[in-house]
Amino acid sequence: MNNRRGLIALALCGTVSLFGGKAAAETIQIGIGHQSMVTNTVSGGVILEKLNLLHKHLPATGKYADVDYKIIFRDYDSGPPITNQMLAGKLEFGVMGDYPLIVNGAKFQETGKQQTRFIAVTGYNLKGTGNGIVVPYDSPVQSLADLAGKTISTPVGSAAWGMTLKALSDAGLSDKVKLVNQAPPIGAANIAANRIDAHADFCPWSEMMEFRGTARKIYDGSEAEVPTFHGIVVRESFARQYPEVVDAVLTATIEAQQWIQKDPMQAAMRVSEWTGVEKEVLYLYFSNGGISTMEASIKPEWVEALKYDHALLQKEMQIPDLDFNAWVDASYLKRAYQSAGLDYDALVATVVSPTPNNPQLNPAEMWVDGQGIVSFDSIAEMLAAEKTAMAKGTLVTATYVYDNRTGLKLFGKAAYMVQAPSGEVLAFMKKADSDSHIAEFGGTALVPGKAVAMLP
Repeated sequence: MNNRRGLIALALCGTVSLFGGKAAAETIQIGIGHQSMVTNTVSGGVILEKLNLLHKHLPATGKYADVDYKIIFRDYDSGPPITNQMLAGKLEFGVMGDYPLIVNGAKFQETGKQQTRFIAVTGYNLKGTGNGIVVPYDSPVQSLADLAGKTISTPVGSAAWGMTLKALSDAGLSDKVKLVNQAPPIGAANIAANRIDAHADFCPWSEMMEFRGTARKIYDGSEAEVPTFHGIVVRESFARQYPEVVDAVLTATIEAQQWIQKDPMQAAMRVSEWTGVEKEVLYLYFSNGGISTMEASIKPEWVEALKYDHALLQKEMQIPDLDFNAWVDASYLKRAYQSAGLDYDALVATVVSPTPNNPQLNPAEMWVDGQGIVSFDSIAEMLAAEKTAMAKGTLVTATYVYDNRTGLKLFGKAAYMVQAPSGEVLAFMKKADSDSHIAEFGGTALVPGKAVAMLP
C-alpha cells in the first residue's frame, strides 16, 4: 500500500523518487550553428566556444537555479544547413549571412507553426566589402566587362551571389556571363588550379585567395552599394521559453566583439589558431579601419538591405514572403546592451564607414614576423622599411594600405600603387583607378607585389 501511494505520488508530481530524492534537474540545450571560416560570424560562434564566454553569462538563479545546460557548437561551411538543423529542432541559434538569414526567416514563417527571430548582428561592412569577385592571378581579365562569354562560380543563395547578380545586371552582362554554384572551398581550389574564369564569394575568401597569391580581385562588393553583414537568429519558441538564455548568448557575443576590438592583432592570431584562416587575413578584417565592424545593433540600414535582398531572392529563387515587423526583434539585444552598460540607441545611430585619407588611421602597416604590427606615417615610409627588412632577411608577412579613392583597407601586395613625382606613394584597389590618376596627375605605376623592388 505504501509503495502504491509512492508510485501515485511520483506519477502525479514528477518531483520525488521512490527514495525521497529530487527528480533530475531540467536540461536546457543551447545549440548554436555557426561558420568559423566566415570572418563576420566569429563573434557569435567560435570565439564564444573557445573562450568559454557563454557559460559565464548563463542564468543560474530563479527558475534556472537547478538547470543543467547542454551547450553545442556546430560548425558549417554555409548558412542553409544551419537553417535545416534549426527547422528539425536540433539547433536553437544560427549565425549566418544576410541572404541565408532571410531564407531562414521566410522558411520558418512558411511552416505556419514555428518562426525565428533576427536578434543581432555579428559583423558588418556598410559598403558591402567582404563580398568580391576574383580571377586567377595570371588571368588577363581586369574588369567585369572582360568576363563576357565566361563563367563565374559562386555559392548560390549567398550574399556574394546576390552581389554578383546585381553587378552583372548593372553592367548589362546578365545574359552574357554564366553562373554556376560552387561552395567556397571548391571555388577557391578551382581558382588556384585555373579551372574557372572567376569566382564570387563572401568574407574572407577573396582576401584569402589574394593573400595566398592565387587570385586577383576585379570587383569589390562596395561597388554594388549594398551593405553586407552577418547575424544571429533564434527559434522563437525557445526565445519565449528561455528569454534570459537569449540575453546571455547576446551578452557573450558583445563581449566577443569587444575582445576583438581591444586587441585586433592578438584576436587575429587566436582565431587563426582555431580556424586555419591566416592571421594576416583576419587582421585585415579585425583591425582599426579594417573590413569588418564587430558591433551587434540592428540598424535601419540593415533592415532596408534585408528587404532589398528579400526582393531579389523572391525574384530569383521564389522564396516565401517574410513579415519583417515580426521577424526583426531587438528587444533581447537592448537588454544585453543595458546589462553591459552600453547605449543601444547611440550605437544604432553610429555606422562605421570607410573614408579616403582618414586622419585617424595610420596610412600603412606592416606585419613583421616575431614583432607583429608596425605602423607608418606614409606608404613610402612603409615600403622603404620593407625594403630594409628584406635586405636584413627579416620576414614581412603582410602589408596594409588604404584605397585612395574609397578608403577601404587592402593588402599592400594586392594594391595598384602609384609613386608621384614628389615621391609620395598612393594605393588603389583597381588598376583602372591607378591608371586614371597617372593620366591626370602623373607618376609611375608600381606593379602589384613588386613595389619594393621598383623603388630607387
